[in-house]
Amino acid sequence: MPRTLLKLLLPALTGLVVLAVWQAVHEFLSEEMRFLLPSPGAVLQALVDHRATLWRATLNTTEGALLGFGLAVVVSVLLAVALSLSPLVRTSLYPYLMALQMTPLPVLAPICVIWVGAGLRSVALLTFVIAFFPLVVNTTQGLISTDRNLVELFRLYRARPWQRLFLLQVPAALPYFFTGLRIAATIAPIGAVVADMNAGSSAGDGGGLGFQAVIFASQARYPALFATAATTCLLGFVLNAAVLALAWLSLHHWHDSYERADR
Repeated sequence: MPRTLLKLLLPALTGLVVLAVWQAVHEFLSEEMRFLLPSPGAVLQALVDHRATLWRATLNTTEGALLGFGLAVVVSVLLAVALSLSPLVRTSLYPYLMALQMTPLPVLAPICVIWVGAGLRSVALLTFVIAFFPLVVNTTQGLISTDRNLVELFRLYRARPWQRLFLLQVPAALPYFFTGLRIAATIAPIGAVVADMNAGSSAGDGGGLGFQAVIFASQARYPALFATAATTCLLGFVLNAAVLALAWLSLHHWHDSYERADR
């Protein structure tokens, strides 16, 4: 069997097993308790019944996630360059970056609502907070992990600092950057949904998946709630796949990990 086909079949088979176990557990539960775990068929039916609502909520969540994710990429790259230039700068700023990362989103949400109002701006800002840390940490680590021998070679040839940065350190840091990007792409939709639960708004049909999940839960529409969770997972997969494709396009011609994987 071709290796590529096997890579496609194994996740599909695993998914079928998970669905079978899910259905079996649902059937095992008593009639009074089955609402706790709707069957896969009921969740699929809820996806169909609420497709318009979920589609609108998905678009709103995607907008907030992409805005926060994009802002995190820009700010983290600029800050990572500054952090890589001086150990003193890293020592001074790193504890505060950790403090920002360790502050729970539900605590930050009311502050964001006070500052920028409920809705898209708060969701984007909170998504930025959760996606920012893995990006800046991985990118900084990549910039300061450049081969010392190559750095000395650039100095020997009297390369200017900007030449050393853009011609040596940035290419060497790309695998680290894409690692951080993958992590951020995975958690950005989660951050957007949690932010939407705490700082979202339904004004002008602006409610996202988090806001919709709260509504479905309050109405005891559990299959629709599971359908919302499945939609969130799908959004995360799409964003992660886009990052993987970008990483492959950027690295597969020269980076060792991709060269080995192609053999």
